Amino acid sequence: MAKIAIINGSTRKPQVGNSVASWVHDIVKSEATSEAQVEPLAISDFNLPVFDEPVMPATVSDANPLQQEHSKKWSAAIASFEGYVFVIPEYNGGVAGSTKNAVDYLCHELAGKPIAIISYGIRGGTRANEQLSWSLENVLKMKVVDHKVTLPFAPAEIGAAVSGTLGEQTQKEWTDAGKKDEILKAFGEVKAGLNQPKE
Repeated sequence: MAKIAIINGSTRKPQVGNSVASWVHDIVKSEATSEAQVEPLAISDFNLPVFDEPVMPATVSDANPLQQEHSKKWSAAIASFEGYVFVIPEYNGGVAGSTKNAVDYLCHELAGKPIAIISYGIRGGTRANEQLSWSLENVLKMKVVDHKVTLPFAPAEIGAAVSGTLGEQTQKEWTDAGKKDEILKAFGEVKAGLNQPKE
């Protein structure tokens, strides 16, 4: 059975990322089938420092392996999945440094696999979505699905979100705006990508 990871890309404490990723997970788990199951994964669980390996990710091999335990655990966790839904924050108009750092540990683990990007923030995280999508598609050679989802916080609940609380009004606005359908569409594209040969 293929496994698809729902990855929480935030590492802040406190953070609203856990709640957003859980919201997304609850939506897509109903679409899991006997061919594909979904599992949550959080970058924050791996305590990754700024990349500290003596070898570059693209040159990792059996003869030239990763050295640090945190790198090995992160690499093995990511490699165990065939597809991904990345739920990411936008910080100061761009992709979060911790999100980009976690991706920069990887190369062989991700190449050719399908991934959907779901971003959130004051304006939905559009810039972070675009930046990470470009990097994953053009550098790491992933199959970034066409449908990219952005989740803007309700204006009255921005302060709560920054403090780590996903408000009810925000969730209502996402639902009313058809964001659940958008997420399911993106997830469907990831599932379809599981059956395509890697390039």
